[in-house]
Amino acid sequence: MKPVPNPDVKLAVKPARYVAAAIVALAIGVGGYLAFESVGAAQKAPNVGYTLLSGQQGSVDQLRGKVVLVNFWATSCTTCMHEMPQIISTHEKFKARGYETLSVAMSYDPPAYVINYAETRKLPFDVAIDNTGAIAKSFGQVQLTPTSVLINKRGEIVKRYVGEPDFVALHQLVDKLLAES
Repeated sequence: MKPVPNPDVKLAVKPARYVAAAIVALAIGVGGYLAFESVGAAQKAPNVGYTLLSGQQGSVDQLRGKVVLVNFWATSCTTCMHEMPQIISTHEKFKARGYETLSVAMSYDPPAYVINYAETRKLPFDVAIDNTGAIAKSFGQVQLTPTSVLINKRGEIVKRYVGEPDFVALHQLVDKLLAES
């Protein structure tokens, strides 16, 4: 004789699995939203060092007192190439008021391509190549390009953009941050 499964046992087990899966999915979703879209509580920007194409050394902490956009990009990224003229115009619009752009080329981008792009486009802001991936790692394991991180004058991350930002909204936020003391 074959035992008959108790349907009540199955029902008790399945909902528990579904609830557990739903909780995990919700936690991942909320974590992803907080990590990539907005930063609720003030999160200090990492004090990572970098070398500019000019050979000059710098660090994120040296930019404190300014509103800074750290833009991770690659020459092979079509969205990065599309947004770059707007990154340039944003820099030009706000630089006199204490706004800075730090353009960080990803570790997989050939340095010759980055140098050529920066020189031929006459990029008006600092450009660093993240040769080791340490800068991207410090900013939360950045892997997708473009990714931009907006930092306030106190060195706190205010907003993360994965993909091309809404530049009208970005300009409004930069204007607000520059007005803060």
